[in-house]
Amino acid sequence: MPDPSTSAPASAADAESALEQLEAISADFRGGVILDSAGKVLAATGEHETWQVAGSALFEAADQAAGDAVSHVHVGTEDGEVFAVRQHDFALVAAADRFALAGLMLFDIRAALRELRRGGVGARAAATESKAAAA
Repeated sequence: MPDPSTSAPASAADAESALEQLEAISADFRGGVILDSAGKVLAATGEHETWQVAGSALFEAADQAAGDAVSHVHVGTEDGEVFAVRQHDFALVAAADRFALAGLMLFDIRAALRELRRGGVGARAAATESKAAAA
């Protein structure tokens, strides 16, 4: 397994793969965005600027309410739920169906961010295929 501290910076393709992975494993996922540490969109399921503004505003409001930087946010409404996680040098904001299981969504989001930090889902699949071909 690659050392996360020495992994190359995540690319837009890696971030897109992470969102695709989240969509594949989470039946409640509606859409989302991955932001880098500067708040720049790496990947989004819709209009990048719209997701960037919404994701940044969500974290800003949560940080202000907490008086410090938060690691995750969960907001539920009658129409659906929003989950946001900051992990390593990334943030992922995901919209989900109403009554999504919060613990499971947060677990899935953190798993996607871990894979992104390790070099992305695409890089992991390529390494696995390479090992299989060498065997």
